[in-house]
Amino acid sequence: MADVAQLAGVSSQTVSRVSNGDAAVVESTRLKVLDAMNQLGYRPNSAARALKRGDFRAIGVITMGLTSTGNVRTLDAIAGSASREGYAVTLIPLDAPTQENVKGAFTRLDELAVDAVVLIMEVHLLDTSALTLPPHVKVVVVDSDATGRFPVVDTDQRQGARQAVQHLLDLGHETVWHLAGPEESFAAGRRSDAWEAVLREEGRAVPPALRGDWTPESGYEAGLRLADEPGCTAVFVANDQMALGVLRAFNERGRRVPEDVSVVGFDDIPDAASYIPPLTTVRQDFTQVGALCVDAALRELRGETVTGVRLVPTALVERSSTAAPRPAGNA
Repeated sequence: MADVAQLAGVSSQTVSRVSNGDAAVVESTRLKVLDAMNQLGYRPNSAARALKRGDFRAIGVITMGLTSTGNVRTLDAIAGSASREGYAVTLIPLDAPTQENVKGAFTRLDELAVDAVVLIMEVHLLDTSALTLPPHVKVVVVDSDATGRFPVVDTDQRQGARQAVQHLLDLGHETVWHLAGPEESFAAGRRSDAWEAVLREEGRAVPPALRGDWTPESGYEAGLRLADEPGCTAVFVANDQMALGVLRAFNERGRRVPEDVSVVGFDDIPDAASYIPPLTTVRQDFTQVGALCVDAALRELRGETVTGVRLVPTALVERSSTAAPRPAGNA
């Protein structure tokens, strides 16, 4: 900085003010300082400036890996929203949702200097009440039951499942079978609970639920079993990737969709409209989830008290994979 000041013929304080974007610096002086910086290859030390200001303009994200559609799209939305607010994102993926792993991730983020942390933790294995967190770091949780201690942002999973099941019942199906997600998943549990609740409220039989692991392969295996159920005319699948496997299994077994069986997914991934047939599914607004996460974190940083759960509504997207059941006796 002293070298820049000497070359530009100004004080070190003026160089500092230009580095920090001080609008009070005369334009001709600012240009001289910037030219000197370019000639000398000077770059302001952002870490030192952050320490001096007491904020780092960075948000950390801890997530259970990047294999699930929800985690990837939520992370992308958080990064986009943070960038628009002038914040960078530092990512720490976990290979297992253990207390030690999460504590270690917070320690790493503390060393990397972030102002707030978004914790994307979709599984029941984490007891957030037992976590010891750095006292100065603000936390927002996505897809969890950590109510009361941290602000929580999530898709309205129950609403989406209800929309899917009610759509199939309104088409005239007697009941709806269900391929659920992993047992440890919060989202899968909420979707499964809502599926069963709607059937019971409508006085319909509740078939045994099948379970997959979010992958098309698990959907295919479950689809083979569902294809052998003669009374199965409608299926609510807990995500679109498993629904893809179900569609393949039905095709191989000669069960036509939607003529013989209707299928509804969940997520509305970009490929869903290109499935054969195009998939009726529940759309999650990941962009809004990400925006609300960043909004909650920034409000906490401003000293506001942010509590409770903010749920983002879902929307049913009707395509060609659902139809009214065939009248009995028609081939």
